[in-house]
Amino acid sequence: MSLLERAGRMLRALPADGEPITVADLARAADLPLSTTHRLAAELTRLGAVERTADGAVVMGLGLWELGERSAVLRRLREAALPELIELYDRTGENVHLGVLTGREVLYIAKASGKRAIPTLSQVGERHPLHPTGVGRALLSTRPAEWLDDYLSHPLERETHHTITDPTRLREVIATEAARGWALTHQEMTLGNVSIAICLRERPGIPPAAIGIVCHTASYDETRMLPLLRRAAAAIESTLDDLGG
Repeated sequence: MSLLERAGRMLRALPADGEPITVADLARAADLPLSTTHRLAAELTRLGAVERTADGAVVMGLGLWELGERSAVLRRLREAALPELIELYDRTGENVHLGVLTGREVLYIAKASGKRAIPTLSQVGERHPLHPTGVGRALLSTRPAEWLDDYLSHPLERETHHTITDPTRLREVIATEAARGWALTHQEMTLGNVSIAICLRERPGIPPAAIGIVCHTASYDETRMLPLLRRAAAAIESTLDDLGG
């Protein structure tokens, strides 16, 4: 494993909530030798990627945030989507996400939420598997056959007992969702939650992206949410067209 790979593994192991973590706990979370973690922590602190607390624990540094903000592509996509995500939240009172495809995962790059919405696992900057999440499944429904074959050839994580992990069944569900143009996951990522999602039209230079609504099973209303979701997707695409992105 290269030094960059070790550094990447360590950075991904940092707590997403920004809480400090000891170097020993970070080494265990990243599955790295303690000596390597100490050495990387010192170098990444110098670079501003992580910061050290008074007692020697490690926290995510502002340098990582600054690097993320330099991604013009994701910034343009997020800025085009945020007004529509906020309006979608205002109209539904539910969590609204924007995610992009990265490897075999979905990376959440924007979210609109509030006091009316139920708690969710997904946070901006976090990644989750594709198959149990609404935005992830929407992205799966647009992948080429060879890409999907490769994805389904790997073990599929089970998040809840509702998660579809049988490749044959999942392929059938993805085909159905591709044909109708939207995805629906029912308690597959979090018990009690439903997610409905739709992909944005793909365009050069921007990673495949999808927007989705996450709500409690009791408040899910397809006839109300799907038209609002489609309207939001169309508005985001129109803004991106105007921006030339």
